[in-house]
Amino acid sequence: MPHPGLGGAGARDFAVFERPDMRHRIKPLDAVLETARKHSLERSLGPVQLMLLGVGAIIGTGIFVLTAAAAQKAGPGMIWSFVIAGGVCALAALCYSELASMVPVSGSAYTYTYAVVGELLAWTVGWALILEYAVAASAVSVGWSGYFMGLIESWTGLSLPQQLTAGPAWSFSGVDFSHGVVNLPAIVVALSVTGLLVVGTKESAMFNAVLVVVKVTALTLFIALTLPAGDSAHFQPFAPNGWFGPEGTSGLGIVGAAASIFFAYVGFDAVSTAAEETRNPQRNVPIGLIGSLAICTVFYLLVTIGAIGTIGAQPTALGVQPGSAEFARECAALAARGETPLVCSDEALAHVLRAINESWAGDLVGIAANIALPSVILMMLYGQTRIFFVMARDGLLPERLARVHPKWKTPHVVTILTGFFVAIAAALLPVGKLADISNSGTLFAFFMVSIAVLVLRRRDPDRHRPFRVPMVWIIAPLAAVGCVALFVNLPFEAMLVLPIWGVIGLVAYALFGYRNSHVGRGLTEVHELDRDAPDQPVPPIFSQPQTTEE
Repeated sequence: MPHPGLGGAGARDFAVFERPDMRHRIKPLDAVLETARKHSLERSLGPVQLMLLGVGAIIGTGIFVLTAAAAQKAGPGMIWSFVIAGGVCALAALCYSELASMVPVSGSAYTYTYAVVGELLAWTVGWALILEYAVAASAVSVGWSGYFMGLIESWTGLSLPQQLTAGPAWSFSGVDFSHGVVNLPAIVVALSVTGLLVVGTKESAMFNAVLVVVKVTALTLFIALTLPAGDSAHFQPFAPNGWFGPEGTSGLGIVGAAASIFFAYVGFDAVSTAAEETRNPQRNVPIGLIGSLAICTVFYLLVTIGAIGTIGAQPTALGVQPGSAEFARECAALAARGETPLVCSDEALAHVLRAINESWAGDLVGIAANIALPSVILMMLYGQTRIFFVMARDGLLPERLARVHPKWKTPHVVTILTGFFVAIAAALLPVGKLADISNSGTLFAFFMVSIAVLVLRRRDPDRHRPFRVPMVWIIAPLAAVGCVALFVNLPFEAMLVLPIWGVIGLVAYALFGYRNSHVGRGLTEVHELDRDAPDQPVPPIFSQPQTTEE
């Protein structure tokens, strides 16, 4: 029997399949797959298209923004940090691809967990993804702010007071407002992108291709100018904070930097979610995934070698976290002497080029970042609204959160709420801390995906899998262990955010989701319009309109 959709999000048919597993509240996988079959897509993508899709989705915020924070944590040893983070991503990506090819529907890790492990863990994954997307959008906003202000200062010599271009420094001992109060440009860009999403916009594959060319050209220019100017002396000491940081610290060292740099690889799942559109997915999906990760890792390593070789990456003080009050004081003291090391820069790549008297190239890299990063914010905010929408569709969140605007046909309520909180976080927190918090949610979601692959292989071994993880009983456990290893090497406060956020989510689930869950009420749904909100904007980070989820 038809059931009213979420603001016109599509009709639903209930109780078409076997009754849901009420004891564990597991959504029947056949119902999820029937939803996918209603919108099956033409298989047209080959390995080259998948690699280009992955490169376009991956290269962006992390390498432009987090290079300075990684240098403070690991020094020149951050070269190994990129390799470690890329390796964990590759393992998680293979697991992601098996489920994405089996269940090519909205909600991604949340939907996979719901169909395999059950509602409670699916809620925790969806709740973690909400944290990931929102905080990631804040991190990109802060990164854009640094490049924007650097470009304005380079062109005009003018700059806003430091109190208006950076948030305060945070530590367990308190908040230090002496070096920053609120990041005004970050607020502006976050709210501007939110407004764009509320009104609605459709971006073309051509625009995505242009953005990919802009980003890759900027990084290629950086590499070409910095590698010849390198000095091997700048690579000593190679690992000033060691592999795991000084004793008594958290989130420092080569592995700690890898946990932060993981943010630079988020986006590879664009390849995973394109599995439904791929010719011969068993062959082409791993080529696209591993190929795009390998290309990006090579770019990242060359950029890192160029940055360190030219001006060095000596931390301002060993055992000091970037973004902390101590770190802010160190950088302020250096600035007073007319020195700005790599670790203190808000626009790392442009700063390196200006430091070697290539100001024109620094400006070009700044322009590239100013053009490319808002599209990443749009993608993150879009992913946030998608997760909210799917969870509301399942009855776990109030359906009015996913209400669609009668004129713009976008979920304006949840978009405005998300944009508001993204702007607050961007105004008050440094980019490194935001990236670490976002990674905590991402790593938890990828951990659950790795477990879900193994559970489904055991529970339903004969189900058709367009792509199967090779050596799954080795790859999936390694992916899970890798996610846990990176998580425990995040700064302590970033690790603490996930359980606190999780407790808040469990309270929300107990008060609302448990009673209103459609599966809990014995309802099984097939969604006529699986792609969710009508006229949702398609983020330009992707070349295919159908692959728009985390």
